[in-house]
Amino acid sequence: MQFNGKDILIIGASGFLGSTLAERLASSGKRLHLLARHHTVKHRPHAKIITGSLDDVDLLKEILPHCGTIIHTASATTPGSSARSPVSEGESNILPTLRFLELLQDFSKVHLIYLSSGGAIYGNYANSPVNENQPLSPTSYHGAGKAAIEAFLQVYKHPTGGHVTVLRPSNLYGPGQRFRPGFGIIRTMLEHAMRGTTLEIWGDGENVRDFVYIDDMADVCMRFIDKETDNGIYNVGSGERYTINQLCDVVRQACKTDLKVTFKPRRDVDARVVALDCAHLAAKLQWKQKIILEDGIRLTWQWLKNQKN
Repeated sequence: MQFNGKDILIIGASGFLGSTLAERLASSGKRLHLLARHHTVKHRPHAKIITGSLDDVDLLKEILPHCGTIIHTASATTPGSSARSPVSEGESNILPTLRFLELLQDFSKVHLIYLSSGGAIYGNYANSPVNENQPLSPTSYHGAGKAAIEAFLQVYKHPTGGHVTVLRPSNLYGPGQRFRPGFGIIRTMLEHAMRGTTLEIWGDGENVRDFVYIDDMADVCMRFIDKETDNGIYNVGSGERYTINQLCDVVRQACKTDLKVTFKPRRDVDARVVALDCAHLAAKLQWKQKIILEDGIRLTWQWLKNQKN
């Protein structure tokens, strides 16, 4: 097929990371195509907003000839929302991505950046932090879906000569994240702190997590746009570990407010420890996080207060 473009397509442009990337890239003068399933994408300079899904073949046939980079940030589930529902994971995430991949075979010069999950894909391991060579052992259908898509992407590269960068971020947070019950622990904590309601913690609060501020994650994505022939897999994390109980204390201190909690029985879909070895990313990009957790929570808290006002 004819290929003549260097535009950037963001799939999932109305989501947390997708909308942040759209803002950053538009301000840098990049030509964008912003694909989302709903009419919630903000108008930006140099950007064309498209309402549709990533498996809309006719729609994508019009867009792809103009694009040199695709950033796939879309995901319709969380580990909790697709628990006990593998069909939901398959129909919502896996099948649409495979239909998109089937079309993408005709556009082998495109560089695809796929957002996987460092939090859901590795499962439980005695030794941590884990690097990208660790065998995948997800404990949720959501994580299994990410692993399946990654496997298909690796196969896609060989006959087509296409280039695929896979990013496995830990838990993202920051300004712009919408409140969704059961998703985004920091955003959920801040919502309860703002409302004065009680946060439900699954388990004993000793699950360990790594958190990445949204601007730091966007920076990683933007740097890979310029690496058009990259085919690597990279963990993206801060390198800092916090239990959920410790995180509650950080929120209380950073926001100077109370946070009430109650404990519920643990869930099998939750990994006990999410700690990522990001040496591969650091070597590739000379990257490290700029915003530490305490500062990131304060910035997010201030953004949330401004939104409420």
